[in-house]
Amino acid sequence: MAGFAPDPAFEAGSVFAADWPLCHVRLQDDARFPWLILIPRVPGAVEIADLSVQDRGVLMAEIIRAGQVVHRLGEAAGRPVDKLNTAALGNVTAQLHVHVVGRRRDDGLWPDPVWGRDGCRRYDDDTVGQLAGLIRSLDA
Repeated sequence: MAGFAPDPAFEAGSVFAADWPLCHVRLQDDARFPWLILIPRVPGAVEIADLSVQDRGVLMAEIIRAGQVVHRLGEAAGRPVDKLNTAALGNVTAQLHVHVVGRRRDDGLWPDPVWGRDGCRRYDDDTVGQLAGLIRSLDA
């Protein structure tokens, strides 16, 4: 969508995975959790209310789709997801974005939130490529 660019802050901790009808999709670069970030390609959007009614519906559908992908990423890693955490925080990066995080009861931070916690384990380049490929292969 014209005029859209993801906030540069996303570059530090995530990698591009796909473009869906509304959202720019990024894989959070933390191997502890299967984790996607959805960034609606709507310039200036900070809150969900900044989206049109139609785009709000598309965003909800893409959040559900991201949850399905996160479950598949967990299965592919041999660590099935017990619970999805979905949040649009925006306290650090104001640009509207939605986190969809797969959690496991044995993930080391359970039941606490993952936001702003130390201990990030980055993926190696091969794994990032494989996961991004898996995400793109699940595009429907």
